[in-house]
Amino acid sequence: MNAPVDVSFFARAAKPLSSYRPYWAKRFGTAPFLPMSRAEMEQLGWDSCDIVLVTGDAYVDHPSFGMAVIGRVLEAQGFRVGIIAQPDWHSADAFKALGKPNLFWGVTAGNMDSMINRYTADRKIRTDDAYTPGDVGGKRPDRAAIVYSQRCREAYKDVPIILGGIEGSLRRIAHYDYWSDKVRRSIVVDAKCDLLLYGNAERALVEVAHRIAAREPVESITDVRGTAFVCRNSEEGWFQIDSTEVDQPGPVESHINPYQTTSEQAAAQGSTCSQEDGNATAPAPTEQPIHFAPNPALHGKLKLPPRNRSVIRLPSYEQVKADPVLYAHANRVLHLETNPGNARALVQAHGEGPTARDVWINPPPIPLTTAEMDWVFGLPYARSPHSTYADENGSHDGTTKIPAWEMIRLSVNIMRGCFGGCTFCSITEHEGRIIQSRSEDSIIHEIEDIRDKVKGFTGTISDLGGPTANMYRLGCKSPEIEAACRKPSCVYPGLCQNLTTNHDPLIQIYRRARALKGIKKILIGSGLRYDIAVKSPEYVRELVQHHVGGYLKIAPEHTESGPLSKMMKPGIGSYDKFKQMFDKFSEEVGKKQFLIPYFIAAHPGTSDEDMMNLALWLKKNGFRADQVQTFYPSPMATATAMYHSNLNPLAGIHRDERSERVDIVRGDKRRRLHKAFLRYHDPNNWPLLREALKALGRADLIGNGKHHLIPTFQPVTDGAYQSARRTNSTPGKAGPVASVKPTKGRVLTQHTGLPPRETGKKGSSKPPLGKSGRR
Repeated sequence: MNAPVDVSFFARAAKPLSSYRPYWAKRFGTAPFLPMSRAEMEQLGWDSCDIVLVTGDAYVDHPSFGMAVIGRVLEAQGFRVGIIAQPDWHSADAFKALGKPNLFWGVTAGNMDSMINRYTADRKIRTDDAYTPGDVGGKRPDRAAIVYSQRCREAYKDVPIILGGIEGSLRRIAHYDYWSDKVRRSIVVDAKCDLLLYGNAERALVEVAHRIAAREPVESITDVRGTAFVCRNSEEGWFQIDSTEVDQPGPVESHINPYQTTSEQAAAQGSTCSQEDGNATAPAPTEQPIHFAPNPALHGKLKLPPRNRSVIRLPSYEQVKADPVLYAHANRVLHLETNPGNARALVQAHGEGPTARDVWINPPPIPLTTAEMDWVFGLPYARSPHSTYADENGSHDGTTKIPAWEMIRLSVNIMRGCFGGCTFCSITEHEGRIIQSRSEDSIIHEIEDIRDKVKGFTGTISDLGGPTANMYRLGCKSPEIEAACRKPSCVYPGLCQNLTTNHDPLIQIYRRARALKGIKKILIGSGLRYDIAVKSPEYVRELVQHHVGGYLKIAPEHTESGPLSKMMKPGIGSYDKFKQMFDKFSEEVGKKQFLIPYFIAAHPGTSDEDMMNLALWLKKNGFRADQVQTFYPSPMATATAMYHSNLNPLAGIHRDERSERVDIVRGDKRRRLHKAFLRYHDPNNWPLLREALKALGRADLIGNGKHHLIPTFQPVTDGAYQSARRTNSTPGKAGPVASVKPTKGRVLTQHTGLPPRETGKKGSSKPPLGKSGRR
């Protein structure tokens, strides 16, 4: 089946990835794995690497791992690419393992931000790392992108450093750092890299690689979209828009009436006319210059500089560090400049005096077309971890198991991007809001590859999805409107009238995939936007009746309007509507299936009463949350700006009462309380909840009836909260809680209040699951 024509505005705006003339080293052919040692390089006939990639993850040659994608894309362009994975960062020796790169270093912290990977939302050290063999923590340094860049510079100081990955994307301007509780400089300054590539970087990286290979100095490469760099002097030929202060014009002074007498004019300005008053000693009136304001009637008629040659000057690092209002303002401006169709360049000063320099951020990269997405995902990935991680039997189990690969090895990524705009999420800052979809044929071909080549495949595909499972091929109905739009979300406060919600292409993929020979089941494991799904009942029917394995994860995040408005999430009514459809279609085919809703505790804008109401909703609907997700302020997210500034950038930033103040949940006690409301059923939380309910004037919720939230009695407990995911955080003071072996036939899920999964076979049961991952 032929792929539909990509009519997006962005499809015509950039040079195709496959149109570059290959580098001369393409004659060496394709490597089974990108080499990680000199011995592997010799087997390939290489005397050196053109590019060496350094990553904080174990090397898994799979299209869900960013470093594998980047490596294979560069290899397809003809470059010899080596990988140094999880090097010992305590010296530069490990960074010399593959020799000096001929062109540049490519550095990333990995698929996750290294700080989020290492620390919990309570700033406790995690003892595991899903991207490391054996799930062992501590194999990468804190702020890995900075540390790796420093070691690369020590190893070979004259080799350019190109920094990328999500850690770089989220830190490209001055940003609030949750772990040190202060504003840090742009990572471009701290890492001292030559160039930062943010977002999905294939397009920018291919251009940069060919230009460096053509001996163009890296410092002259300043015109590539999706890049950031340090510059000492302002770029020539650009129109600079000053946005270093909050826009707050003062009161416009009225013009003096020329028909007033001198005394009347003086009185109107708060002074007197000394000569007319006969007071020779009175001070002369202060001169009042006339201030002019732009005529509102001319707004929109003034000739503005071209957007592609305009740069917005943000408040400097020193300003946003000292002033939370300016921090929120800079965050708002950055999020307004994320649409590749109309975004302008940004510049932010760092330092003062002789040491001053600017961080220049070019507009976001042009999204990949469907043909380019197919090309990227069709490269010759081995679809497994590098052979050096295998045990003596050549397998990746036990101490050599890489959980992140195990989770996705039977899944297929069908798209990128998300236009939901959730304020706590980092997808907007990294992948952007434009949906980049693969063709149906490309997706089907990958499913067939999994079926035919993956060891141990039993016939079940674990996921067909992406950041959001049902945004495949969705987008704006008008390319012109899409290119001009500056809305932060296409689905909040309601679905945009220009948004297409046609799920037919996705339904067609589901049907074609499950009809393949050897495919028994196609599951959907990615998060789902149920407020979009309900617009297509046929899609919900298809999903529920064929692609749900008993439980489906969705994320209302909360039930109350206060926190939901700060998250930019739909009201709980959308969940109720989706649940009705879910139950109806499950009943039609005689299946007992359950929704698994996820919620966030302690999000900005959440009051104690909001959490109490959420707990009541959970009890009413029979949910008992095993794992609790607490708000995690990731760098550059809008919700993080709220957390740091106590202001709501979504409502505009001002220095007076027009700014909307946001209730921020700070301090261990209050954060524990919000988590306790989500785990209202845990006896360890009852003393804290009783105290809070009395303070809220809701002591009527304490009692031993079904309508009460918590009982009056208190069993003997250790007094400490322990997550079901015990291996994921530092043990509490009270020590580990003894594990309880689940009864045979019961599947552990996010919510243990749910009944066991129906297997359909009498007397048989599936083995219990150990963990349930967050979407």
